[in-house]
Amino acid sequence: MKQSTLPDSKTFVRWFRDSAPYINAFRGRTFVIAFGGEMLADAQFSTLVHDLALLNSLGVKLVLVHGSRPQIEARLKKQNARLHYVNGLRITDDAALLCVKEAAGCVRQDIEAQLSMGLTNSPMAGACIRVVSGNFITAQPLGVRDGIDYQHTGEVRRVDTAALQSLLDAGAIALLSPIGYSPTGEIFNLSAEDVATRVAARLKADKLIYLVDGKGVTDNRHRLIRELTLTDAEQLLQGKHKLNHAIQHCLQAAVHACDQGVARAHLIDRNIDGALLLELFTRDGSGSLLMADPFEDTRQATLEDIGGIIELIEPLEAEDILVRRSREKLEMEIEHFTVVERDGAVIACAALYPYIKEKISELACLAVHPDYRTRGRGKSLLSYIEKQSRQLGITRLFALSTRTSHWFREHGFKPSTLDKLPVKRRALYNYQRKAKVCIKDIG
Repeated sequence: MKQSTLPDSKTFVRWFRDSAPYINAFRGRTFVIAFGGEMLADAQFSTLVHDLALLNSLGVKLVLVHGSRPQIEARLKKQNARLHYVNGLRITDDAALLCVKEAAGCVRQDIEAQLSMGLTNSPMAGACIRVVSGNFITAQPLGVRDGIDYQHTGEVRRVDTAALQSLLDAGAIALLSPIGYSPTGEIFNLSAEDVATRVAARLKADKLIYLVDGKGVTDNRHRLIRELTLTDAEQLLQGKHKLNHAIQHCLQAAVHACDQGVARAHLIDRNIDGALLLELFTRDGSGSLLMADPFEDTRQATLEDIGGIIELIEPLEAEDILVRRSREKLEMEIEHFTVVERDGAVIACAALYPYIKEKISELACLAVHPDYRTRGRGKSLLSYIEKQSRQLGITRLFALSTRTSHWFREHGFKPSTLDKLPVKRRALYNYQRKAKVCIKDIG
């Protein structure tokens, strides 16, 4: 019996260990998570609540923004009324506003009730979550546009970031409804996506997450696009490829949020059980990730990165692809290293040793995690190292390779000879390894 459960045990242990960098990286970070009112009618909602409670227990600061469209429409239907839309914007009259207030209030209370559970033998056991709602959003009317009066439909004017930040710092979850209030005491019907985007931008949130219908952003063959830069997203939005309207709306909002300082935005399929955890705690995620800057995680290595670097290079050292380096040597030479970090995990590294007098640099210890070797990470890191070298007045870059000389040749390096290296480097050459010399002009 013990043996039959061993594979599952190994899988669990490996997953738990792999998730540790994410747990450490997310502690104290601010996530804004937006979801529609449809979530409350789904069986997935109770598991989503459990996942939110888990994030809260791990020290993640959470702002939840809920929608209430189906609940509003159900109330309007009972009154034989409906929301009118013009140019994609809804018109909220007096009757509709009453339904908006009722629906938003009921949805908010249902969510608070779910987050307040603490049943024994359930994922919420022992959880003591404080959920706070309030008038954090100041709104203004959309007004009259192209001759259309949108009445009680509004847009976000101001976010009380100081009050929200105080709540988050105290460990509470902030729960925001798609409703805003004006200084004159009026109530306005808002878009949940607009609220989430503006709040994330004002808080400079680390992540803005939309739970959507659909697997995320897809290409013209309906394949999931896992990662996009701002440029990629803008080109996609302006191109001929037709996106689902809701996905398109969320992607536009995500682009705006990243433009305003949000580090990353995610579009995740709300219909997948555990999609939020898969997106946050696995390397590949489950949805689409929009990054503000493709080089945002490429940086100078520090002593804290040594464990990640060792984990990355040890398998390559075992295969004699890289020269073995002790922890002590890495500590002494850490200022030469550049790392690519993804959600707290080092996924690529390289070392640069410049010889200023000869105007040549050595590229050493280039390593990329196996999961990212087909995504251009190595090429991007090489470009970054070349840029660093040129800033030092370097005109040539060399590498010594036993097994990957073809990769260097594919990226502009040419076979060369030992006598082309700086004298100091020649003296350190290991004749037993017989590494091939590759040189690239970068001036």
